[in-house]
Amino acid sequence: MSAPKFTTLGCRLNAYETEAMKELSAQAGLGNAVIVNTCAVTAEAVRKARQEIRRLRRENPTARLIVTGCAAQTEPETFTAMTEVDAVIGNTEKMRPETWKSMAADFIGETETVQVDDIMSVTETAGHLIDGFGTRSRAYVQVQNGCDHRCTFCIIPYGRGNSRSVPAGVVVDQIKRLVDRGYNEVVLTGVDLTSWGADLPASPKLGDLVMRILRLVPDLPRLRISSIDSIEVDENLMQAIATEPRLMPHLHLSLQHGDDLILKRMKRRHLRDDAIRFAEEARSLRPEMTFGADIIAGFPTETEAHFENSLKLVDDCHLTWLHVFPYSRREGTPAARIPSQVNGMIIKDRAARLRAAGDRRVALHLAEQVGRSHRILMESPHMGRTEQFTEVAFATPQPEGEIVTAKITGTSGSQLSV
Repeated sequence: MSAPKFTTLGCRLNAYETEAMKELSAQAGLGNAVIVNTCAVTAEAVRKARQEIRRLRRENPTARLIVTGCAAQTEPETFTAMTEVDAVIGNTEKMRPETWKSMAADFIGETETVQVDDIMSVTETAGHLIDGFGTRSRAYVQVQNGCDHRCTFCIIPYGRGNSRSVPAGVVVDQIKRLVDRGYNEVVLTGVDLTSWGADLPASPKLGDLVMRILRLVPDLPRLRISSIDSIEVDENLMQAIATEPRLMPHLHLSLQHGDDLILKRMKRRHLRDDAIRFAEEARSLRPEMTFGADIIAGFPTETEAHFENSLKLVDDCHLTWLHVFPYSRREGTPAARIPSQVNGMIIKDRAARLRAAGDRRVALHLAEQVGRSHRILMESPHMGRTEQFTEVAFATPQPEGEIVTAKITGTSGSQLSV
């Protein structure tokens, strides 16, 4: 019996959950199947999912083709209507062992072809802990799922449900197991990471979790945080930034725009000055801090003046690693109903200008590192990352998964070199 084939589209959390599904499907004895874990963040993401499904069906004509993920959750009818698809399962169902047991059974008469429940009724998350997803050097731990906010451009809460947190004790126990298995870095992940704890007893904050991990897992060399909403950052997280060298000096900020009017129309909870203030405070506490950020180009009603404020934000916040998203109209979101949609060519041009601004910041960051020594976590024999998440190329192979100290001698493209 051949093992199932998995294709993952979209975010790091999807990749994490694919690893969980591999284990669940193997335990269930599922064979000769293709599973597509979809993304719903934009209309383009759904189009790519449909394209990938058609390609996989051509390449695997006799396999059972199962579609899951956020797009399957938000619009199951789209995939049910595709002749290439045998079954559609939702984001909650894909994490249940019984789902995969049913998929392993004879499809005819024994398995519902559509298993998608109301995601908003789900109150728990992460019953599917994976020990060791990632490279041999870095592991990812899901501590939160879902989102309680309703940004006008975003469909994700309808794919992921409301915010749910993994209890701190469960997280700490998992990280201890990962450290025992030799991992030198752990990354905390979630859909809305800074909302962690709001649904737990006593409503702890993300900073409480970070401090608890660092205190109770003293052998963990490096703890990293994935994307955060800076307006939700708590005092303990700022304290950890200031005092805990094992918390990596790299934060990816969910900023989305640099203009106050557009931020209000996006229904974001911060303004431009809030983002600048946070970046300045974090850098004052940890001078080596670097920032990545998500920024959307071409949100409806965005004028050239609005866009210029996003461009200026790149320098005002000292952003280095940009994820630029050309706005894509997404049916089912309030932003899709705004009449003043920006022309597609203008969106493309603005996205390119944002990326160019990001490239300039990367070049500046790289140049500043030449001559400095860094502690570098090796992801492969010839490539590692600094604590600021900068790639470093090595001519001489290094032990994968180890942290090595090296002096930076130059730059090449978007990498440092030793």
